Amino acid sequence: MHPRNLHRNGYPMDKLCQSYPALRTHLIRAKSGQQSIDFAKADAVKALNAALLIHYYGMSMWDIPAGYLCPPVPGRADYIHGIADLLSKENNGKPPTGSKISGLDVGVGANAIYPIIGSQSYGWRFVGSDIDDVALSSANTLINNNARLKPLLVVRKQHSKNNIFASVIQPDEHFTFSLCNPPFHKSARDAATGSQRKMLGLERSKQRHGRRGKMSAAKGSELNFAGKNNELWCEGGELAFIQRMISQSVDVQHQVGWFTCLVSKSAHLKAIESSVKYVGAKKFIQVDMGQGQKISRFVAWSFSDNNTQASAE
Repeated sequence: MHPRNLHRNGYPMDKLCQSYPALRTHLIRAKSGQQSIDFAKADAVKALNAALLIHYYGMSMWDIPAGYLCPPVPGRADYIHGIADLLSKENNGKPPTGSKISGLDVGVGANAIYPIIGSQSYGWRFVGSDIDDVALSSANTLINNNARLKPLLVVRKQHSKNNIFASVIQPDEHFTFSLCNPPFHKSARDAATGSQRKMLGLERSKQRHGRRGKMSAAKGSELNFAGKNNELWCEGGELAFIQRMISQSVDVQHQVGWFTCLVSKSAHLKAIESSVKYVGAKKFIQVDMGQGQKISRFVAWSFSDNNTQASAE
């Protein structure tokens, strides 16, 4: 994980339970003797997320509606720290901090995970967009119930599924960066298949670590990390979504310093870079990240020669 990632040394379960006592009911004993949770259970994963966000990021509360995406916190933190490193290249090597740094979270979701981590780690200000009314309502609940988040995050509805930036970015606005965790799958069927593979993988992990209990992949519609349709899939899948984002970034090229986006499939990188070059962006960067055996990455492109608007405070 990133050197500044607060979760690189694992989960201190006793301390997390002190910050969020409801986590204690989900604790199990792994074969190693260490306390853990059953990551195949959605309620346990959500409780762990709440504990992490309360303990490390100063939230008073955190919750999401049933069935909405419950993202793994350590990997999301790596993306934020990667963006901070990107911005530091034009800030004398130091990650810029403070509310003069502004980010646009495309698809903020019900969990508002990126604005929470970014605002509490660096003091950045965020606008989050989404097409889902329930997700926006949930994000607003988090804003209104967390005093540390309220001055640093506002959310806006994107009324058109075809638009990414239009109508969200106002004419007089400028963002230091945008970020996005795009829908991964091409269809609901593909999403269900992917979910079954994940559940089987979790079952094998349970067996390796000596935790008993069977679950059927055929029942895999209940996900440990959940997710609604617009969070998991879109027509054309990840590549089509990112290429649409690249195309539409041209229209707001003077209002966003760096456009960034997670890329799940490395096979898509060549096509993405070609699309970025085609629209005339001046810079393209790929940033690799790793959490354990999992390798992920995000891409960033810019039409500007000078991106960072503010120095560290």
